[in-house]
Amino acid sequence: MRGNGINYDTGFINGGTSTHEPFESDVVRREMRVIREDLHCTAVRITGGDAQRLKLTASLAAEAGFEVWLCPFTSDVAQDALLALLADCADHAEKLREAGADVVMLTGSELSLFAPGFLPGDTLAERLALIANPLQVRTHIVQARARINDFLRRAVDGVRARFRGLVSYASLPFEGVDWTPFDIIATDAGYRTAATAGNFRDLMRAVVAQGRAQGKPVAITEFGCATYRGAADAGKDAHALVVYGDDGRPTHLKGEYARDEGEQATYLRELLEIFDSEGVDAAFVYTFARYDLPHRDDPRLDLDRVSAGVVKVFDGRTPDTRNRRYPDMAWEPKAAFSVVADCYKRQNVRGSDSA
Repeated sequence: MRGNGINYDTGFINGGTSTHEPFESDVVRREMRVIREDLHCTAVRITGGDAQRLKLTASLAAEAGFEVWLCPFTSDVAQDALLALLADCADHAEKLREAGADVVMLTGSELSLFAPGFLPGDTLAERLALIANPLQVRTHIVQARARINDFLRRAVDGVRARFRGLVSYASLPFEGVDWTPFDIIATDAGYRTAATAGNFRDLMRAVVAQGRAQGKPVAITEFGCATYRGAADAGKDAHALVVYGDDGRPTHLKGEYARDEGEQATYLRELLEIFDSEGVDAAFVYTFARYDLPHRDDPRLDLDRVSAGVVKVFDGRTPDTRNRRYPDMAWEPKAAFSVVADCYKRQNVRGSDSA
């Protein structure tokens, strides 16, 4: 696998709240070095809804030597405003490319769910409720696909007018994306669940075959696992296990879920092996850190159990620094951190030997 990647959240903004607070440039710079030097990543997918944060992080990622995948990821932002955000980021991406960085510009992520106007529902919550009912959403698929592809054509035109590098889009399978105007086929549907475990390798093989038929590489822009026992079977969505306060921020878990870092680590190792062996060009672990889901001693308050981050973020305080690997940071690695680092280090060595 050429691109050994991870997602880096600069702050997903929904209902006035951000998933990355505080956001400090010195910390981001340090985290980029950790991701490059200790996790052995060669690529980073930068997501979020704030243009300044996206551009700053992209610059710091380029400075650290990454292949930068710049991916605005917004919630309930109108389509014209999203096109303007994409244009702004494309201008910055071109500056980084001209300065020598390898940059891929993505025209958004999972737009059918996170942007209005593609599926029925004025808010993200309404669209998520719709998608939870497969029979109901099926009646809207044809129209949604037409709207998605119309928007993506406009988005690609706007991006290519400003950016001369590679362009892609982080898709969902039911969106039926026409990949003709794109350079890379990319999907956020890299999650293996209990329902797909038996044929997951075949599903990935089919995605790669689609890319080969079109002469385009395939990227898995999201895959990951939360840190509670049973998360590997559940797949992506652990947010249903969280109680949110009136301010929209997570407060505690709905029940008791046994912490299991080993299950998360095993899941990532197994999927990385599948992606590598089936010819995926680049894959991005979801995610480095979830600052909105901190680790706490009380099991019901330990939001990190439903976090897919490979590090656990401390809740406003840090433990004794004497036994910590990163005493200067507000987080510590989970078991998954070492597994991902080992997998990527071996792949990097193998890639160097074959070069």
